Amino acid sequence: MIQQRSSEILVIIPAYNEEATLLRTISELKRHTPYDFVVVDDGSKDRTPDIIKREGYPSLRHAVNLGIGGSMQSGYKYADQNGYLYAIQLDADGQHRPEDIAKLVDEIKASRCDMVIGSRFVELSSYRGSALRRSGILYFHWLVRMLTGVRIYDPTSGFRIVNRSTIEQFSKSYPTDYPEVEVLVSLSKRGCKLKEISVEMRNRQGGSSSINWSKSIYYMMKVTMFSLIRKSFS
Repeated sequence: MIQQRSSEILVIIPAYNEEATLLRTISELKRHTPYDFVVVDDGSKDRTPDIIKREGYPSLRHAVNLGIGGSMQSGYKYADQNGYLYAIQLDADGQHRPEDIAKLVDEIKASRCDMVIGSRFVELSSYRGSALRRSGILYFHWLVRMLTGVRIYDPTSGFRIVNRSTIEQFSKSYPTDYPEVEVLVSLSKRGCKLKEISVEMRNRQGGSSSINWSKSIYYMMKVTMFSLIRKSFS
């Protein structure tokens, strides 16, 4: 199901097996924002497709699982084709708070940045997370800083808003999996303007993460390699 555009802003909600959280996430989104949204069902094998159909959510459906990068690129293509001026990523697991979307929107309009990132660490917040997760975030902070000179304290945050020109870029080219860090390097090397603002984030509100120890190691190796390639050939 697709929708007629009713605002200049699209909220993209990538969802893979999020039956436990999707209803709550979208209920909160509707309560706190007036913006259009689209759920990108990334080949879910649980009741996620049934919930989307029953509730009549605007949605895109992948026949097979493409990963977060594939889901977001589908969302950006949809945003581009329908003329949205801004696009926001909001994870379906409830980690991102829809009430903070207004802060992202206000900042990107005021600063004229290409991307504004909702950050857990640019200022003191209540978020803690596991030692492993925080170590990984710190590693990528230094990787991005080394490759670009830009200080991003929460480089793995997926809670971000982009402007029209960035939507157009992402609709054409976007990393297939674990894209958050790679796109920061890519945008920085193109001279795009990035900014972080402080938001509160929660732990996953239900279901289980697809990231385990082995995937975390793969993630770090893959992102490091491709970020170095982007630096070398930008």
